[in-house]
Amino acid sequence: MSDNKKKNLTPVQQEYQQFQSDREVKRPILKNCIKAFLIGGLICLVGQCIQTFFIYNFNFTEQTAGDPTIAVMIFLTMLLTGFGVYDRLAQFAGAGSAVPVTGFGNAVISACIEHRTEGMILGVGGNMFKLAGSVIMSGVFAAFVIALIKTILVEWGGL
Repeated sequence: MSDNKKKNLTPVQQEYQQFQSDREVKRPILKNCIKAFLIGGLICLVGQCIQTFFIYNFNFTEQTAGDPTIAVMIFLTMLLTGFGVYDRLAQFAGAGSAVPVTGFGNAVISACIEHRTEGMILGVGGNMFKLAGSVIMSGVFAAFVIALIKTILVEWGGL
C-alpha cells in the first residue's frame, strides 16, 4: 500500500492491515509456475499427438489438421469436465490448464453443468456462453482486425 494511503488510515485500520498481512498465506509462486508449465506442456503434447494422428492417418496437411485437432481437444476437455477429471487437473495446474484451448471447452461445459437444473433452453442454452461468449467475441474481433490490416497491406502495400 502506498504511503499516502497509509497516512489516511485510522489506527484501527492500520492495526487491521498489520493483522491481515501477518496472517496472509504465502503462495508458492515458483511451484505454481512449474506445475502450470508442465501441465500446459502436457496438454499441448496431447494436441500435437492428435494433430500428427490426423496428418498421417487422414491425409491432412499441417495447415488443415489444426481445425479437427482443436475440435477433438475441446471435445476431450468437455468429456473430462463432465466426469470431474478436468476440474481436478485445473485445480492442480492453475493457468496451465486454462490458457490452452482446453480452458475454453472447460468454461463452456462447466456453465452447462452448473445450470442444467434450470432446463435445457433457459438453463443450459441461456448460460452456456456467458463466460465463453467474451472469448468468442474477442476472437472474432481480433480476426476481423487482422484481416483488415492484411487487406490494407496487400491492396495498398503491394505485399
